[in-house]
Amino acid sequence: MIKFSLSCDNGHDFDSWFKSNDAFESLHQAGLLNCPVCYSNRVGKKIMTPNVVNTKKGKAVNAETDTKETIDLNVPFSKYEKAIQELKQIVSDNSDYVGKKFVREARKMHKGELASRSIHGEATPKDAKSLIEEGIPVLPLPWSSISNTN
Repeated sequence: MIKFSLSCDNGHDFDSWFKSNDAFESLHQAGLLNCPVCYSNRVGKKIMTPNVVNTKKGKAVNAETDTKETIDLNVPFSKYEKAIQELKQIVSDNSDYVGKKFVREARKMHKGELASRSIHGEATPKDAKSLIEEGIPVLPLPWSSISNTN
């Protein structure tokens, strides 16, 4: 594993872990890297000394200081990651995940065909725009969809 310092085109700095430099490049070329602050997919590496993790031993090695430390990948790296993690838990606890049925469910609730409730799910930008134009309130969430995660 390797940790890169990244920055988006809006100047937000953040760190992220990748299996390898090739994995980073593959995700970067596919446009699948997003800033956790503004969600821009124009993300690039900053000049840095990379941290590399020996996955067999679970230890991180900083090439600059050659010290070893244990890294817990379940702990947020920044206050932004922590805030997003907390928001994700609040949304999960207080709404129903309807997945790709989000647009259909939202329309049915708006028309009174279904009981109104808090939902979250997936919609294309085009579908989200059409919901807004119909007067149906929607809000993008600051994380990738569940179906696009490993």
